[in-house]
Amino acid sequence: MAHTDHKIIFTGPVGAGKTTAIASISDIEPIRTDEHASDMTQRRKSNTTVAMDYGMIRLGPKEKVHLYGTPGQERFDFMWEILTKGGIGLVLLLDNTRPAPFEDMKFYVNAFQEFIESTRLVIGVTQMDTNATPTIDDYVRQMKDLDISAAVFEVDARRRDDVSSLIQALLLSIDPVI
Repeated sequence: MAHTDHKIIFTGPVGAGKTTAIASISDIEPIRTDEHASDMTQRRKSNTTVAMDYGMIRLGPKEKVHLYGTPGQERFDFMWEILTKGGIGLVLLLDNTRPAPFEDMKFYVNAFQEFIESTRLVIGVTQMDTNATPTIDDYVRQMKDLDISAAVFEVDARRRDDVSSLIQALLLSIDPVI
């Protein structure tokens, strides 16, 4: 039996939970490329991803999912295209406490449009316990307005079960018999 490897990309704005999500589900110690934030990012967090985060989960003895987290800052967008090569899907994490989460969603959907069109997308909304609006239904409506079909979940990036639900939904949207 051949080994099967899949690659899933996590993206979203600074502080949405990409690094945390990968760390919460990875079966290996994640690799991080964090540096001290030196720009307006430091208002949200002290360190920021500058190249990528990497983790891996085992689906079985011969099947793995490699998890790559993109930097959230637009100035590192050259890494986005590099990281998506060979990917099977995108997990977009959005922080519900940011001033304009729908604008964030539109920005990332547009930035990854070609990748999304050739793969699948699932959305996880973080910080809903801190800020209950907009609601998941509001995000679903926004996705309909963008004419994009994607499952949308409320997630806590620190909870392995929540991140697992995102990955399972993505894998099932690709191949319902996995």
